Amino acid sequence: MDTWFDGNGNIVAYAELIDFIEEHHSNNGMVYIGSDSHLYKQNFILSSAVVLHGADGQQGGKYFITRAKFRPDPYESLMKRIITEAEKTIMIAHNIVDHFPNIKVELHIDISNADKNEATSKLAQMVIGYVVGNGFDCKVKPDAFAAASVADRHSK
Repeated sequence: MDTWFDGNGNIVAYAELIDFIEEHHSNNGMVYIGSDSHLYKQNFILSSAVVLHGADGQQGGKYFITRAKFRPDPYESLMKRIITEAEKTIMIAHNIVDHFPNIKVELHIDISNADKNEATSKLAQMVIGYVVGNGFDCKVKPDAFAAASVADRHSK
């Protein structure tokens, strides 16, 4: 199982993360999940975020991060990196939905669908289809804050 951290960098046991999600879900909160990766020295750092926001009476939000290092060889192509980010995001979402079948989950993918000059725009429809085909709502930039802001911050 992955090691998870809260927004302050404290280790959070997976069971504790599930407890936070359960409380958030019981207060009608939304769960946003996203991943991002960056090359750092000789490795890619893949960071995934679970963001809890919008519960009844909640001010602000809470997020949790997991990170992993990968050798760059298998992830050299942009397509492989984006697919890996999407797979990780989908895997986390399925795990959460297994615990809470009626939870509101939205997956955030760090790609652009609108800006045709951005390299990821060519992959947008494929990746969106992958997420939607797994049964999840999908947002891309500029609406993909869990990936483009939260996970991005922790992948560098």
